[in-house]
Amino acid sequence: MTHYADREINVDFIDALTTFIERVVRPVETRYAAELSTTGTIDPTAQLSERRALRRQSAELGYYSAHMPAELGGFGLNAATIAAAYRAIGRSGLLLADRGGVLPNVEGPYLSMAAFNDAQREQYLSPLMRAEIEGCFALTEPDSGSDAGNMRTKATLEQDTWTISGTKRFITHGAHADFVQVIAVTDPDAAPSQRHSAFIVDSGTPGLSVGGTYGTLGEDHPVDLVFEDVRVPTSAMIGERGRALPYMLSGIGRARLNIGALAIGKAEYLLSRMTDYAGEREAFGRPISKFQYVQQFIVDSSIEIEAGLGLMDRAAECAESDDHTARRLTASVKLYATEMLSRVADRAIQLHGGMGVTHEGGVERYYRDARAMRVYEGSTELLKWNIARWLGLKTD
Repeated sequence: MTHYADREINVDFIDALTTFIERVVRPVETRYAAELSTTGTIDPTAQLSERRALRRQSAELGYYSAHMPAELGGFGLNAATIAAAYRAIGRSGLLLADRGGVLPNVEGPYLSMAAFNDAQREQYLSPLMRAEIEGCFALTEPDSGSDAGNMRTKATLEQDTWTISGTKRFITHGAHADFVQVIAVTDPDAAPSQRHSAFIVDSGTPGLSVGGTYGTLGEDHPVDLVFEDVRVPTSAMIGERGRALPYMLSGIGRARLNIGALAIGKAEYLLSRMTDYAGEREAFGRPISKFQYVQQFIVDSSIEIEAGLGLMDRAAECAESDDHTARRLTASVKLYATEMLSRVADRAIQLHGGMGVTHEGGVERYYRDARAMRVYEGSTELLKWNIARWLGLKTD
């Protein structure tokens, strides 16, 4: 063991995970080198298939569920170690290692699933941790994104059955999930924090359908999920009635820390690409690394990455707490790192010149990816508003 900003990081785990990425994931992605060079991506159907195969291998070794508490079957690794693991994925530069290929994305187990009861854990959580099934989370709606108070999806109770009606929008992995965790209004007259409840709905349940599919800047293809009088038993409720928002938010700090760590890792990968290219590319009879503006791109990126690592360390120290400091710092690292990755990706394209904007150059997809990362799990603007509140400023 060594120390990671006053928290122990399991170096053996990170080393083993990195070895898995290089020995298992990289050879798979290498098979798609020609497609990546031509299109800048891998066919979505092939991505889905390859990631499923890779995550099953990751799950067999315990990596996929390492963040989950030991009492639920995970390794119970702390926030610092898991953040370092997501950083390693970003640093690999591998598309298939990302988004649920090795560690969970939206399809996998969340810490908030500790709210599942014993029956739900046996039916959903345990096979999810073994990568035998996949899930998704349905919160956003056409008129309700960050503003959950404007949610229109409702669930009404008659005897022992809940009927859910409404439309959820931009649901990542919604077309492929075996079950959906959906948030709905159950008590419209209650206090805002007590109006919503969470339910598990199996795919194939009558009334549940996939609506439109959205193309995005990045690799995700979110969908609309339409609930038309979907009937589920009372046993489908997650946790207590009216407690969906605390349930939903219980693991969001750790999720934001991991997104920030992933962004930092991707920035480190781009920094290495810039440094290598600057040493190889010549202009006016000398390597472009000798030009001051090229040096500035690289130096500025290095400084910003180091600043991000310091913020990540600080956030990891308190990420397992549930107080304003923890919320502020995990939001800060997500905000800073994703904005920083956008700047580094922009510099990488500029440094590569004409090659930078081509798929063949291999850096433009990080620009697209970085732009999308600034929106999900809390947009930059929403996080700034929340950070202001956590600093004690009046935001009303």
